Amino acid sequence: MQQTLENPPEGQTARLIRQAGEQFARLRGELERRRALAFQPRPSDARGPAIGRFLGELRTPYELWQAGRAAPLRVTPQPIAEVSHPVMLLPGFGTHPARMKGLGKRLSAAGHRVSDWGLGFNFGADEARFERLCERVCTMARKEGQPLVLVGWSLGGLYARELAHLHPEAVAMVITLGSPFSGDRRANNAWRAYQAIAGHSVDNPPVGEHCFGPKPPVPTVALWSSRDGIVSPRSSRGLPGERDLAIGLRCTHLGFASHPAVANAVSRIIATL
Repeated sequence: MQQTLENPPEGQTARLIRQAGEQFARLRGELERRRALAFQPRPSDARGPAIGRFLGELRTPYELWQAGRAAPLRVTPQPIAEVSHPVMLLPGFGTHPARMKGLGKRLSAAGHRVSDWGLGFNFGADEARFERLCERVCTMARKEGQPLVLVGWSLGGLYARELAHLHPEAVAMVITLGSPFSGDRRANNAWRAYQAIAGHSVDNPPVGEHCFGPKPPVPTVALWSSRDGIVSPRSSRGLPGERDLAIGLRCTHLGFASHPAVANAVSRIIATL
């Protein structure tokens, strides 16, 4: 046996070499396919935020630090909610649920039962993962005895809209944070990176047939920012008929996940249920 492993038959060696070559060819083909997706031309009428605003996203940590210091002085503390609601936070593209921990703590302090989506990093639309998310939301709604409030940041908001269309009985409200649900799907500065990482075109995602266009059949509120450096404000604000209400804030796109002003706005919106 040892001699066979050290000196495999000539036929076995050839087979191993052939299999390794086939795997390398598949990998090279997949990398080339994703490279082509990343370098597709942008339509002439689709524009994301200007480069200056995009670079402004680098200031997010400093601005969050400033906002955190000023919050006790400038923001009226939110009272404990009269009615406690189950809330699920859905992270943005390329981010982990831990990025929304600050928002979750503030909503928990207001008396709500907060959970994350339970699927780890969000690396793009995936049919199997979306089915798991639907199962998780429906199961939690049954256990809680009431539908959930879905708070989705960027791509997470598209998941929330799609889910509310398919399972409105399990969703009490959808709140999107800078989510590009309206207009051209390339009116942002992340679509090339998305296509390269997710491996599919933004025009033909495996999940997302309902998240664009008409609003879900539940109360739907869009939070957007004129200082967003990733998603066009027009795309995240939407039009009448695509959401019930649009509220403008002043934060970066990356700041939506943990800015105190966002947490206060979300708390006030949930209080309307």
